[in-house]
Amino acid sequence: MNLLRIDASARPDRSDRFPRGSHTRRLTERFVQRWLQCRPNDLVTDRDVGQSPPHPVTEKWIGAAFTKPELREPWMNDVLAESDALVDELIAADLIVAGVPMYNFGMPAQFKAYVDNIVRVGRTFGFDRARPDDPYSQLLAKGKRLIMLSSRGDYGYDPGGRIAHINHVEGSVRDVFGFLGVTDFYSIAIEYDEFGGERLKASIAAAERAVDDLVDRLAKEAEPLEAA
Repeated sequence: MNLLRIDASARPDRSDRFPRGSHTRRLTERFVQRWLQCRPNDLVTDRDVGQSPPHPVTEKWIGAAFTKPELREPWMNDVLAESDALVDELIAADLIVAGVPMYNFGMPAQFKAYVDNIVRVGRTFGFDRARPDDPYSQLLAKGKRLIMLSSRGDYGYDPGGRIAHINHVEGSVRDVFGFLGVTDFYSIAIEYDEFGGERLKASIAAAERAVDDLVDRLAKEAEPLEAA
């Protein structure tokens, strides 16, 4: 299997190694390392959009993306080269592990730039004007799974929580990837970061247990390792 790990935190280090480090990087690292313990032959691709964000969409990008490949001028292929690389990684992945912290109730700008680069007509979704009532189609292969690992400064953002109505992270990420065909979605989050203390410690411990349990379950469901 191919795993694609995407880290979107602006913090470069993990919170288990540095007091002001990233909780989401802590969780993605834990997920990947535990997965490799279960399935050491699987391939992991790392994409750090937090430290190396993709270029934002521009007028030239839009013009190139919406021009049929056979009609593109050389400069259009150059403009789309970064986006093509991101899409290729996504297409090759069986499992996507995304560390996406909450910034001001939504996803980080770095991850939004990533999203805007992978939502590509003709590559990750189709559009057919001959079907006016349902013109869109999903082009990604079925069976991909998305694990979103998040962190929040406050608490109560989960469904039914005290401020769930202003959580615009999980829903938007789930909807975007679902539009492309990734409908198998899991999410785990650390809360209380702004509060610190025992509640934060308890939330981190609970999230780490949830990551371990999820890895163990998904690894067992995965195809058996090839014989050595």
